[in-house]
Amino acid sequence: MDRALPTTTPFFASVDDVIARLAETGYLSDKGTATAVFLADRLGKPLLIEGPAGVGKTELARAVAETTGAELVRLQCYEGVDEARALYEWNHAKQILRIQAGSDHSWDSTKADVFSEEFLLSRPLLTAIRREDPTVLLIDETDKADVEIEGLLLEVLSDFAVTVPELGTITATRKPFVVLTSNATRELSEALKRRCLFLHLDFPDAELERRILASRVPELPEAVAEQLVRTIRVLRGMQLKKLPSVAETIDWGRTLLALGLDTLDDDAVRATMGVVLKHQSDQLRAAAELRLN
Repeated sequence: MDRALPTTTPFFASVDDVIARLAETGYLSDKGTATAVFLADRLGKPLLIEGPAGVGKTELARAVAETTGAELVRLQCYEGVDEARALYEWNHAKQILRIQAGSDHSWDSTKADVFSEEFLLSRPLLTAIRREDPTVLLIDETDKADVEIEGLLLEVLSDFAVTVPELGTITATRKPFVVLTSNATRELSEALKRRCLFLHLDFPDAELERRILASRVPELPEAVAEQLVRTIRVLRGMQLKKLPSVAETIDWGRTLLALGLDTLDDDAVRATMGVVLKHQSDQLRAAAELRLN
């Protein structure tokens, strides 16, 4: 018989509610993004967000946590991340001290003692499952983790339960809102994808990026913001190692404001290019294609 999954009260009343409440945190979303968030919330399914670095995948999870008052629990994936870093591990140093201190006791009683809650170190996945308060679980840059870790994610995302052999099965009493992000450096397994809703998040169009810039750097003159967004879009059309992110668009706006520049002419671009392009080869290519030399 299938295990009953935990249920939770939805965070959002409608797609428009998602748009409005995310905007209150400074995250401006389009309708497609808001619809994906609403459905993930209403259906209780994890949301897999795929797209290039710097488009706001991680920020979306943070914004959901902020607007709902939920705790953000983050698992940062990387090559070599394992169960001990993702799920739980035992506090071996503390266990050894307890064994030494209780040398007069039988092994059975000592074993039951050292494999108890007191010695369990909870990592992000287990922490999110055990929380009774609203929680957003962010599994960030999932594609950087080894393929083997996906088996662990499948167990967690299928039943929202974790089996600790010494303690039994720990089941969520309140299902977290789960966001997985991927830069698509490798294909995730079909089994993992089946358990998620999918959202491809790309760089915003010019109008949305102007709105984002205006909300984050409201003092920036509209004409300068227009020039900046237009230049950013030209840079993103080049063959660069790292395309400018939305965060770097905002940083560039703040830079121009701090320097008191009222136009983004060739001299201004040349002087401030390091704010948005972090590789020398990218700067040289951009300077050549923009004819700044």
